[in-house]
Amino acid sequence: MTYVLVHGGGFAGSCWDEIRPFLGEPSHAVDLPGRGATPRDLATVTVADFVDSVAEYIIERDLSDVTLVGHSMAGLTLPGVAEVVPTRIRRLVFVSCVVPPPGTPLLEVLGELSPHAKEVAERIGDRMLDGHGVMHRDLAGAMFCNDMDEDLVASTLARQVPEAVGVLSEPSDLTGLRRPIPRTYIRLLQDAAISLEVQNRMIDNLGDAQVLDLDAAHMAMISRPKELAELINAL
Repeated sequence: MTYVLVHGGGFAGSCWDEIRPFLGEPSHAVDLPGRGATPRDLATVTVADFVDSVAEYIIERDLSDVTLVGHSMAGLTLPGVAEVVPTRIRRLVFVSCVVPPPGTPLLEVLGELSPHAKEVAERIGDRMLDGHGVMHRDLAGAMFCNDMDEDLVASTLARQVPEAVGVLSEPSDLTGLRRPIPRTYIRLLQDAAISLEVQNRMIDNLGDAQVLDLDAAHMAMISRPKELAELINAL
């Protein structure tokens, strides 16, 4: 068995660095197109490119019996990978993922931020993204790092990268979820970016999913790597 780890928006495969030593099987942390080891023009990148990149990564390395773990915006990618390489996937694991209903863009399903993150967003105004498309560090800290000390916040924010914002408006395709692949959703109880209300709606969109809870914020793979790994290993 092998873990393939798919990062969410605004980060690259390096966001999984802390958790990988705790995983009980070999793991691969992919860089989606437009970052890290997979350079691309982010202005042209689509969800289909995300899907093809992960599927090709799995095929090129002849990986099988894969537990495919996605975080946050990777909820757009995992169903597509399940459709392209279904026989290679053992289980889908959604860590506080956004999984919009079929045909619905991600932007239409996100709920309100936590009160603190909302207050920071209002203060920052139109400076939410810098000239390179990276989220303002104050807002990113409020949304992603509310269970971290200062050093871990700094380490996390240093890993931010620009995102392909066009994918936020693409209609969701959940065709791959028709495949009889077991799926698990890990709710993050302190998540200030994707509320419990939104996480519960995403769980409903998955169909028959196992649900596990972790008392952590959005970047649990960094802030609570051992605890998150224990949940994933137990699957």
